Amino acid sequence: IHLATENEQYLSELPRQAGYFKETRIVEFIFLLSEKWHLDQSTRYQAVELLERFMIKQVEQMCDDRGNTKGRVQGQRSSWSSVREHIANTFVLRLVSCVQLASKLSLHYSRVTSDTALKFLQSLKYSYTKQELLESELAVLNTLDFHIHVSTPLAYVELLLEVLGYNGCLLPAKPLHQLCVQLLDFCYLTRETIYDTLLKIAIENSTPSKLQIAKFLTVKEDFMLLAVGVISTGVFILIPGHWEQVVEHLNCITGITPQSILEFSYAVVRRIVGSTTP
Repeated sequence: IHLATENEQYLSELPRQAGYFKETRIVEFIFLLSEKWHLDQSTRYQAVELLERFMIKQVEQMCDDRGNTKGRVQGQRSSWSSVREHIANTFVLRLVSCVQLASKLSLHYSRVTSDTALKFLQSLKYSYTKQELLESELAVLNTLDFHIHVSTPLAYVELLLEVLGYNGCLLPAKPLHQLCVQLLDFCYLTRETIYDTLLKIAIENSTPSKLQIAKFLTVKEDFMLLAVGVISTGVFILIPGHWEQVVEHLNCITGITPQSILEFSYAVVRRIVGSTTP
């Protein structure tokens, strides 16, 4: 109930720029960095969500600051260029800071130290100091008003799997959990393709309008739908004979319709098949 309420609250306050910083290359960078530093599964998702929320707020604040100063159109263009330049120059540093902060929230406490982070940045030819690294972490914390412990889709997946087991669904817990994590990674890394397919299925049209794309944003950012879709797809792949029963249970637990669950699973499976076809 808590996660569902939190999800609904997030969707009700969703900024129109949501998802801008979940582009495949950014997500892949965070996943690979988390793997390099031997961080647990939840940390990489936490880092993606932290970076996304931080970057959106930072851009909004910087644009507001420049918008408050009166100037001509040329001056406004110059201000926007300076915003973009600042974001580009500090992006990798901020990304590393988000991974550091996410590692400190991990229950396993595999914390990324300043020395480890600096060594990595130096390998990319950046010459930041420990003080600048600390200031970057503080910048993320201050921008997010220290609200950095955000729930990730993995938390939704794991909790729903627990509830399914409690409700009597006899599922192979460990292999299904492992497959769901792999599918969640896949959904993050192929996000645009999967949701593009889902949108076209929903509107029954291959050329969605700008308005339809804008309205679909709440679907793309719905963690509960993502978790339900991942579990449904995992069951379909691993134990297809239990699929209808699991979908029925997921519908009862979350209120998400069987049709929506089916469409999401179809979009994911279609992408998997497409990515493995020569």
